[in-house]
Amino acid sequence: MSIARTFFRQVGAILEKDIRCELRSKQTWISMGLFALLVLVIFNFAFDLRVDNKAAVAPGALWVAFIFASLLGLGRTIAAEREHGSMDRLLLCPVDRKAIYLAKLLGNLLFIGVVEIIALPVFAALFNVPLVVGSLIPIVLLGTLGIATIGTLFSAMAAATQARELLLPLLVFPLIVPIVIAAVRATGSLLLPPVNEPPWIGLMIAFDVIFLSVSTLLFQYVIEE
Repeated sequence: MSIARTFFRQVGAILEKDIRCELRSKQTWISMGLFALLVLVIFNFAFDLRVDNKAAVAPGALWVAFIFASLLGLGRTIAAEREHGSMDRLLLCPVDRKAIYLAKLLGNLLFIGVVEIIALPVFAALFNVPLVVGSLIPIVLLGTLGIATIGTLFSAMAAATQARELLLPLLVFPLIVPIVIAAVRATGSLLLPPVNEPPWIGLMIAFDVIFLSVSTLLFQYVIEE
């Protein structure tokens, strides 16, 4: 059996286990979804969304909801496995640490993606903005990948500490600032035609490639500490 085939079988097995556990408990999806919807509702009533400022406020509200909901889910995934000892048992198996990271990343992307699918129609209805699905999908995918890439790495680091709920946002927020700014501006450009805007999509792709490569290499050192 080739090394690549073994690697992806390990990724698939870990990912399947995480999905089955989440489908059984449903705690992460429900809490993330409710939190994202609550943030959108609060932003909708907190600002006077006239026609002239809607395009400026709505993208920020959307990504604030995505970020906080994502961190809520990212903080629970590996922490729950640490508490129940399943992560320790997994590390005792002859499993490539990169496979563990990729499986956790794909699982987090799936969980966040489900929440985003629910939140986007609500966002369009509350803020009365057109939902340009074809153009919005790559922005949401690239932005979510950047957040999940960094969040998965640092959630493994924070899970080993007592103050993980406080430590995770402190570690993640400074690093995701570039991807969040690019995602907000790219989303805003769909509502308001841009003038001499930088190539936000290209910046998001570069961010994702760099941090995905670095996080994959560092995960094996972080998870074994």
